[in-house]
Amino acid sequence: MSETWCVIDCGKVPSDSGCMLKIKAPASQVEDLLDAAVDHAVGKHGHERTPELREQIRGMVEYKEHPLAVAQ
Repeated sequence: MSETWCVIDCGKVPSDSGCMLKIKAPASQVEDLLDAAVDHAVGKHGHERTPELREQIRGMVEYKEHPLAVAQ
């Protein structure tokens, strides 16, 4: 069984820090993923928390299929 996951890869954005953080979550939790990514951008990279930042980060979300083991 596979499930769609959303992934944000900070390493795909050029930065002086060379940050390589990747954040992933089930697609059903994309808003939680965005919350975490915005917090990271503000806290670690000094961006201003704005609706525009959130939308810019939303545009970076990649959706991928990941196999998951299902415990019964």
